[in-house]
Amino acid sequence: MAAALAFHELDQGATIEWHVEDGGALKPGTRVCDIRAKARAVLSAERVALNFLQRLSGIATSTRAFVRAVEGTGVTILDTRKTTPGLRMLEKLAVRAGGATNHRYGLFDEVLIKENHVTATGSISAAVACVRRAKTELPIVVEVRTEAEAEEAAGLDVDRILLDNFTPKGVAEVVARLRRVGGALKQQPAIEVSGGIRLENVRKFALPGVSFISVGALTHSAPALDLSLLVDSIGKGTASRA
Repeated sequence: MAAALAFHELDQGATIEWHVEDGGALKPGTRVCDIRAKARAVLSAERVALNFLQRLSGIATSTRAFVRAVEGTGVTILDTRKTTPGLRMLEKLAVRAGGATNHRYGLFDEVLIKENHVTATGSISAAVACVRRAKTELPIVVEVRTEAEAEEAAGLDVDRILLDNFTPKGVAEVVARLRRVGGALKQQPAIEVSGGIRLENVRKFALPGVSFISVGALTHSAPALDLSLLVDSIGKGTASRA
């Protein structure tokens, strides 16, 4: 869509025929689309359109690799808010095209209590109490750094506990500890893992008891897909392919 708009901005009569659907697999040499537009529009919008296509396709491709890496574990791969300024909606659409799920879009759809909030309020309990006083109905997620913090957060009836920068062994220990105290909890919060997650280690974190793994690299470090635009013919309407 973003690539198509680049051509339509310069030639309202431009047409684009897509040969690959969003999230579709590509092989080297695959013809992605055919573009018919005025030559000036094609040549002027080429780089902008390719920048969108390469960037977003790279995110979808990277995302698909992470999703496949945890297949069969029941873990959901999430993105983060570490997106390019002005492109968050497009990049999150690309994540979905790659088969993962979007985390929060901003500060309005989920309350995430991070270490800076805990420091500012004095404790996890105090931070959660501040949120509850606001009478919000948004889900509450608490980022923790130790087993003790995880147990404290679990006792506050929050929706999710985010284990930040834990090792796989540390994640397993937290899950076991929360199971031991589970009988005293109103509800067992979902467990999310983040921090230092890479393609080569993501499956090690997809342990029983973990529901989500959030990966900032999906958007902040995805390599661009190698695409190019070639002009096939010049006539009444310039035909191009990407």
